[in-house]
Amino acid sequence: MAAREASGIAEIEGSPDRLVALSDGIYAIAMTLLVLDLKLPGEVHASRLGHELVRLWPQLAAYVSSFALLAVFWQDHRRLFLRVRRIDGTLGALTVASLGAVALLPFPTNVLAEYRLQTPAVALYAGVITPIVTLHLAIAATLWRHQDLQAKRITDQMGRAVVWDLGATVVVFGLSLPVAFASPLAAVCLWLLLIPLKVITGRQARAAYRHDDPGCGTPT
Repeated sequence: MAAREASGIAEIEGSPDRLVALSDGIYAIAMTLLVLDLKLPGEVHASRLGHELVRLWPQLAAYVSSFALLAVFWQDHRRLFLRVRRIDGTLGALTVASLGAVALLPFPTNVLAEYRLQTPAVALYAGVITPIVTLHLAIAATLWRHQDLQAKRITDQMGRAVVWDLGATVVVFGLSLPVAFASPLAAVCLWLLLIPLKVITGRQARAAYRHDDPGCGTPT
């Protein structure tokens, strides 16, 4: 039995296929769960329907924000794992930990939608996003520094571009966590800085991918 268990662990660690499938499933479930908070309060008279729909804007805004973030995280994850040849214990543990944080995201999204600019709600949201991106950064750095794990070589140009892209998100959400205790509104405004910042860092990362795989475009 011990031999079979050891063999199973080695198989999971060796091939990225199972982790990729697990990751796709968890991201799909988390993104689907986000929409469950979009619901009207019980029976609504037709004359009040428009008013009640307008009142849903906090839930809708939180849904759109979290869905967009999860889509970006999933895309980053897929891009990285297209270059994975095998999984070792460290890479596997980092990936599973990141998936645990991803699965948790619908909860702080719901809290943020209900309590909006309350300090605990904003801090909780930032406190979940930050470890997700930090773990993605750790995955990217681990893969970059261990060529034996790579199916396609990650050049230093690509490694720096990906680390910078993920690092920018870590810094913004990490800074917003203490800021939320002083001013929740300022913390949310800090999140908005990611839009222009990600345009710049994302362009650099895509350029690095294209430079490494000329004629293939950006991996999806």
